[in-house]
Amino acid sequence: MGGSGSKTKGYWPFAGSGSGDGDPTKEGVDEQSLAKLRSFRNGTPFVFTRWSSLYFDEDGDLAHEFYEETVVMKNGRKRAKLKKIQKNLIPQGTVKLDHPCIHVDFPVVLCEV
Repeated sequence: MGGSGSKTKGYWPFAGSGSGDGDPTKEGVDEQSLAKLRSFRNGTPFVFTRWSSLYFDEDGDLAHEFYEETVVMKNGRKRAKLKKIQKNLIPQGTVKLDHPCIHVDFPVVLCEV
């Protein structure tokens, strides 16, 4: 249960394919890594949306999990059990965050002690 990092290889400037010191102005750096570096500078380190972990059920209720109460007869006694519902659930989808968060793959030190 940790943060999900970027799975795309070479997306951030320090994950390039081999200039050594990461200076894009030196020789030996291809145009593709320079384009990646330029596109990063235009991007933002903030995350404004996230994928929700909530689901809608058939009635339109919103929750993480849904259970149905079933009555089981055991030794002549009625006993109530909860059965987890996993069918006919619709994910909530993308939700907007109240406060922007910093992306987990942001490669810059924010505070140095």
